[in-house]
Amino acid sequence: MEFVSSLNDRLLFAVPKKGRLNQACLDLLHGSDIQFHRHSRLDIALVKNLPLALIFLPAADIPTFVGEGRVDLGITGRDQVEEHECAEPPTATTGVVEVMDLDFGRCKLQVQVPQKGDMTRPEDLIGKNVVTSFTNLTEQYFRKLEAQQAGDATNGDGTGEKTKLKTKIKYVGGSVEAACALGVADGIVDLVESGETMRAAGLHAISTVVDTSAILIKSKHPSDAKLVDLITARIKGVITAQRYVLCTYNVERSKLEVASKITPGKRAPTVNSLEEDGWVAVSVMVERKQIAIVMDKLTEAGACDILVTKIENARAQ
Repeated sequence: MEFVSSLNDRLLFAVPKKGRLNQACLDLLHGSDIQFHRHSRLDIALVKNLPLALIFLPAADIPTFVGEGRVDLGITGRDQVEEHECAEPPTATTGVVEVMDLDFGRCKLQVQVPQKGDMTRPEDLIGKNVVTSFTNLTEQYFRKLEAQQAGDATNGDGTGEKTKLKTKIKYVGGSVEAACALGVADGIVDLVESGETMRAAGLHAISTVVDTSAILIKSKHPSDAKLVDLITARIKGVITAQRYVLCTYNVERSKLEVASKITPGKRAPTVNSLEEDGWVAVSVMVERKQIAIVMDKLTEAGACDILVTKIENARAQ
């Protein structure tokens, strides 16, 4: 009881307790200097350096707890938020607010069918058996398909009276990709990251239901708005540091305009004069995934002494 009562004065932050987002979330918390120790059998951890408590929940449950205001902040997949909102549409006081895309855990919720079959369009699955762990999104998707096929758009946009769904949607909590091989389903709707599991099961994707990634969400009435803003700023700093590197180089001032177009930075490059007349030193943030191409272009433009430095943390707009 003493442990539970200590939560009353803390902001509650829900993170996935396991699964594909768990480790990336823990790394993000560490980078944000959110210090905690989680006991092996407890799903609650008190943060040492902030009035914050971490609640470890299944990713699918986090939109419910945040949406009802039981928890102030949460990290989960966009797919889980949309799956929840299909069943519980947001109102003025309930539902979640997306704070930011965290740029990890990217994948697609896709309609998949056997490679050796004759189905090439999602419409080919209408009236057949579809297995998924995302029953709400899948039903919404096939309801729209059936409405379009029938020429009645009002049944597909969430308005009007819903007709009986021809397609049979079945729930399976895990190993969804095995459903077709076992004769349980004609097709499935499942998350695809690299596609290796799908191909190994003899499946291929014929349509995408949702593009998803990890997102930071908050309730519509958090208990401490200032602390929410502080945590958001810290997390944004870590995400920025992961996305960018610091590029510094020397270039003749006469070539600065061309070089600046190659490296415009988030706002503008920092330029300092060198002791050598006619030369300047430039410091600028560059997207990590573009840095090799940028270095090639800078070299062609006459820049030299090009250095790239990892950014540990950042506060940038």
